Amino acid sequence: MPEALALPYAHPVTELPDPPSLVVKMTTLIVIVLPLLGVAAVPFFVWGWGFHLVVLWLLLGMYVLTILGVTVGFHRLFVHRSFETYRWVQALLAIVGSMAVQGSLFRWVGLHRMHHHHSDRPEDPHTPHHHGSGVAGLLRGFWHAHIGWFFDPTPDLDRYLKDLSSSPHLRWISATFGLWIAFGLAVPAVIGWLVVGDWTGAVTGFIWGGLVRIFLVHHVTWSVNSACHLWGRRTYISGDESRNNALFGFIGLGEGWHNTHHAFPTSARHGLRWWQFDLSFRIIQLLAALGLAWKVKVPSVEAQQQARTAPKASVSSVPQAR
Repeated sequence: MPEALALPYAHPVTELPDPPSLVVKMTTLIVIVLPLLGVAAVPFFVWGWGFHLVVLWLLLGMYVLTILGVTVGFHRLFVHRSFETYRWVQALLAIVGSMAVQGSLFRWVGLHRMHHHHSDRPEDPHTPHHHGSGVAGLLRGFWHAHIGWFFDPTPDLDRYLKDLSSSPHLRWISATFGLWIAFGLAVPAVIGWLVVGDWTGAVTGFIWGGLVRIFLVHHVTWSVNSACHLWGRRTYISGDESRNNALFGFIGLGEGWHNTHHAFPTSARHGLRWWQFDLSFRIIQLLAALGLAWKVKVPSVEAQQQARTAPKASVSSVPQAR
């Protein structure tokens, strides 16, 4: 049975940015959705030019596999410790998450813990706010939150990583990040070659199961940083601008219920309502049913009610320096 998760500790809220305007919401929606529609349309134009049906399955399979490595592994297990599991499961999730090419395990975890500690304040490493006013400020903020932060110098993250850095196998996986990038590109190429039977299967598998898949995983998961701090519903009081966004709740396999997540950071379940799609939590439930996960944390009914009515507070429970 899942562990009941009480409302995490709160600290006083400092000044938050003004709510985003309709122009901001529509601009971010267009910028995010158009590339996704473009990628979805390409197969219909190249069908018959060496494009095989197996490539679509490779794209879908590698997308789901690697995004779950991020959502279940990097995010819910390593950042927020929302459940516990065996070391070999930790290693597997860390490797699959690294194949998403979003940075090494330690960098990803450290920056995300830093984000929660300073959510939507100037110290937040990937907030879309505090980048100026008007259209120019909107574009700077959106670019920074969506992908620009990835190229910033990495701050000192040691204080956020003491629990993970004590693990030899996690240190090794994080340090060999490049190996897992290569592995994630080689797997769909090899499968494409074996199934199709010639070099065209390897090339298209590499492109669609590798490069295009990386683009889609980046675009969707990083949209949580940008879009889900700009538009959507604020179901719970979280002390920041996090929003529940149904579009990214679906294509992000549950990550788009972002306001719920910021209200209950250590919860393994982000989509708390029956209609809120959260495949990542279902995978954690499956692991628990197989005896591979335990101490799965979910918010109690009382905590959910309190978070709807509590005084404004910024809620955080990520591990801090000890």
